[in-house]
Amino acid sequence: MTTAPGADEPTTLTDAQAVLDAASDIIEDVTEGELAPADVAAMEHLDTPRRLLLVHAHPDDETIATGATMARYAAAGAGVTLVTCTRGELGEVIPAGLKHLEGSDDLADHRVQELAVAMEALGVSDHRFLGDDAADAEGHPRPVRYRDSGMAWTPDGVAGPAPDVDPEAFVLAAVDDAAGHLVSVLREVRPQVVVTYEPGGGYGHPDHVHAHHVTMRAVELAADPGHRGAEPWHVAKVYWCVVPRSVADRERADLVTRGLAEEDPTPARPTAVVPDETVTTEIEASAHRGAKAAALRAHATQVVVGDGVFALSNGSWHPLRTTEHYRLALGHAHLGSDGGYEQDVFAGLG
Repeated sequence: MTTAPGADEPTTLTDAQAVLDAASDIIEDVTEGELAPADVAAMEHLDTPRRLLLVHAHPDDETIATGATMARYAAAGAGVTLVTCTRGELGEVIPAGLKHLEGSDDLADHRVQELAVAMEALGVSDHRFLGDDAADAEGHPRPVRYRDSGMAWTPDGVAGPAPDVDPEAFVLAAVDDAAGHLVSVLREVRPQVVVTYEPGGGYGHPDHVHAHHVTMRAVELAADPGHRGAEPWHVAKVYWCVVPRSVADRERADLVTRGLAEEDPTPARPTAVVPDETVTTEIEASAHRGAKAAALRAHATQVVVGDGVFALSNGSWHPLRTTEHYRLALGHAHLGSDGGYEQDVFAGLG
């Protein structure tokens, strides 16, 4: 007979065998996958040391703003997860042969397929739509579907609210409700790094602006032990997609030189174009130009791709960037020794 340290009663060999048997049962539960699906998924994600999660509003936004970054990290073996908030039901269709899709739910279905092809081109296998985790009172899957909110151009050249908004539009979803769905993904994937839009949503689109607020709230709630659900998770770094003003001016001049844009002494500046000194991070991914171009071509209803450029439904050409810039909104930047931009979103995280 032996006595366990700190125990009031002696422990017999029979008692010890019971403990071992119980431990064996637990091990069998793990190996047979009898843990909750979310716990199993979280364990699988933690097998990947570096994990990046991006939140975008519509299919194609991810490739336009962050496609090179996604391809670079996916190719390097990092876990890359994309969360898309809507299916882009209200997108304007460019090809004449697909115009019949415009304004119908068939367009949403088509854009979901375009997104799947784009993710394959970028090497990203983990994609979800916001609300896919929802369940009914009995725990049966019952996804929430947020619809494209639409937009209208304002006189100052940025997007504003559409005149008519569907009751199920993403922009009408309570921030905490939508953030709750994103919390579930954050606590499952446990990314060290999250990327989304700056507060102006890039160019003012209501869904982009709402995605910014939902993402920032979700990061806060995911770390709150009082919030329901899986174990809390603290995101180490949050980045906003931006473009340094000097880069935007240089790109504009190049488009004018190529005859793809007209000279404009006072061009409208999207909210994503910011003073150079507010930019913290530069991700260079020229080796993945082909992947980003292929992903853009996959979004054929929304994008036309040319030689190093692409155009949306308004016909304006934009550079196909393979160097993408960010502003660190949460966490600590690790700038270059010369004070230059941080070159890796995982810098300083071990």
